[in-house]
Amino acid sequence: MTDTASLHDPALRAFASDNYSGVHPEILDALAAANLGHQVAYGEDVYTAKLREVFTDHFGNRMRAFPVFNGTGANVISLQSLLPRWGAVICASTAHINVDENGAPERVGGMKLLTVPTPDGKLTPELIDREAWGWGDEHRAQPLAVSITQSTELGTLYTVEEIKAIADHIHARGMKLHMDGARLGNAAAALGVPLRAITADAGVDILSLGGTKNGMMYGECIVALDPEAAPGLDYLRKMNMQLASKMRFVSAQFIALYGTDLWLRSASTANAMAARLRAAVEKIEGITLTQPTQSNAVFATLPAGVADKLRDKFRFYDWDQATGEVRWMCTFDTSEADVDAFAAAIAEEVSAAR
Repeated sequence: MTDTASLHDPALRAFASDNYSGVHPEILDALAAANLGHQVAYGEDVYTAKLREVFTDHFGNRMRAFPVFNGTGANVISLQSLLPRWGAVICASTAHINVDENGAPERVGGMKLLTVPTPDGKLTPELIDREAWGWGDEHRAQPLAVSITQSTELGTLYTVEEIKAIADHIHARGMKLHMDGARLGNAAAALGVPLRAITADAGVDILSLGGTKNGMMYGECIVALDPEAAPGLDYLRKMNMQLASKMRFVSAQFIALYGTDLWLRSASTANAMAARLRAAVEKIEGITLTQPTQSNAVFATLPAGVADKLRDKFRFYDWDQATGEVRWMCTFDTSEADVDAFAAAIAEEVSAAR
């Protein structure tokens, strides 16, 4: 029998992604409880039924929930449900669907992405209008949906008012609104509002709700906030190979996360640790912070060579190699000691580079 406990150092900490962390103990407990005995497959289990109750409390009576395996699947299926074959989606050029999904929305989903450069990862009605044109022109993919990310790929946040302004603006033009909420919990925690305030109540039609980045083992959920705007999800989920046979294990995790205040506790910790990291590094001469720290991400530029030295001890990603910009992410199990050790290592390497 292989001893898997020896395969990595449990004390290892990274600031590369909130996907690096393990599973929250409360979610592991929920998985263990769901593992007892048999349950009906393909979502006809008691856990998926309970999940609908949990999400109704967060998002309202109209919603329909569709657990899936991962975020790319949630985004592709959500957008497919909003669009005819000739439809296009307007998104920020930094959007995950444009940069990090290997063309899946276009190759698998069969839709055109119309991208707009933004300084902070956020769309506005004015930016959307750069691509919201050409309806009735048979030579142009028809812009019929907008996708926004909350919190954005740059760690910035849409306020309730900003989301409502976008929803009102595009709905008046016959378009629909998708939200990539991989880090929705971080956004709601930072804004101090319920999940519903920045989704259903703000006019979002369909949501890709995150779980993995906030302490789950795996799984995301498509939440159709306006089911009439997103038909066919039962079929699209299966067609796109995202229908779990043992769905109870995805649903049980979501119940543990969103059926209690675990989502809020975990997201608040991640946000607080990012704020602590920012406060520590902004005092270091030679570092420039490039985006406001509004959720659980810190973006900065480092002197030449420093990033590679730091990565000998702490893993993190380059964001823009041309400018030396890097991204540091905090997660539910990032501790004050982790942040302080990382900040000290940054200060040491920056000083040595002078």
